[in-house]
Amino acid sequence: MSQGLEGVVAAETALSMVDGERGELIIVGFPIEELAPNATFEETVRLLWNGNLPDVSNRELSKIAFEILRAAADRRDDPMDALRAAAGVLLPDQLFPAFPTIVAGYWRILHGQKPIAPSRDLGHAANYLYMLSGEVPSNERVRALETYLNTVVDHGLNASTFTARVITSTGSDLVSAIVGAVGALKGPLHGGAPGPALDMVFEIGEAGRAEEVLRRKIESGEKLMGFGHRVYKVRDPRADVLAAAAERLYARDGDMRLYELARAVERTAIRLLEEYKPGRRLQTNVEFYTALVLHGLGLETPLFTPTFAISRVAGWIAHCLEQRRVNRIIRPQSIYVGPRGRVWGKKPAPSPVVC
Repeated sequence: MSQGLEGVVAAETALSMVDGERGELIIVGFPIEELAPNATFEETVRLLWNGNLPDVSNRELSKIAFEILRAAADRRDDPMDALRAAAGVLLPDQLFPAFPTIVAGYWRILHGQKPIAPSRDLGHAANYLYMLSGEVPSNERVRALETYLNTVVDHGLNASTFTARVITSTGSDLVSAIVGAVGALKGPLHGGAPGPALDMVFEIGEAGRAEEVLRRKIESGEKLMGFGHRVYKVRDPRADVLAAAAERLYARDGDMRLYELARAVERTAIRLLEEYKPGRRLQTNVEFYTALVLHGLGLETPLFTPTFAISRVAGWIAHCLEQRRVNRIIRPQSIYVGPRGRVWGKKPAPSPVVC
């Protein structure tokens, strides 16, 4: 038996390959180091969708979608809750283009601002930044966001992707599969680490305090967010891609002091983790530099996971389409470990008292 299905092969895919031992991520044949810094996000999506261009003509939201977002804002719902609710009323061909409109629109409504309509003259990444701020972003900011979106667009059979494929395997519709995937991504064990990783950097504040603070955290049993990964036993390759993207962004359109602090914290954390937990191979993961890039783009922490979803929805859709082509319902077995032979109306015998 494999708890959590770890090590169990549940599907064949031509979309992405994750090699945790070698620290490799391949997206449709391209190493992530080759694809992410160079392709536009639309080009990456076209690769995943087997040559089909994403339809971006359906970015506008319906009246009912905005009503849902306003109701969510009245309750001060988390942005992931708002995204899940509004995604449920989208048409299938809106799922990819409308996710940025939902996230940006909700963020503005939540803060008492009027939503901004998407621009026909801007690409996917640029539109998202524009709909958040009302300003057309610089090329540097767009390149940084596109690199991030490319980096996290797909990653094997992770929890949210598996959820989407399970729902698709039942013959259900695409919208249901994507809403289910959003629900899986909301879980903090899957999509919730970038914010705390950045909080740790801010808590440290200056490079000279890194060792003191990190030693205290490790000795008290606290997990260092942004380090270690269930799959990667060496450095997460996405961390290198985003570290380079962060360096370029901060050097040309930001404050290099924060980038340099983050690098100092990273070096100290890796050294101390090897000292305290030798052989565990706890290296930097994607969340550490995700936080730095998204913060550099002006996004607040509650937007980090919804922004991840804006990228990953393209991967989810690709997996749903792949599942449909070779479909067999996903139905693993379970092992029963409960009681047997009970009689209705008869109370179970009390446990013996040990004195």
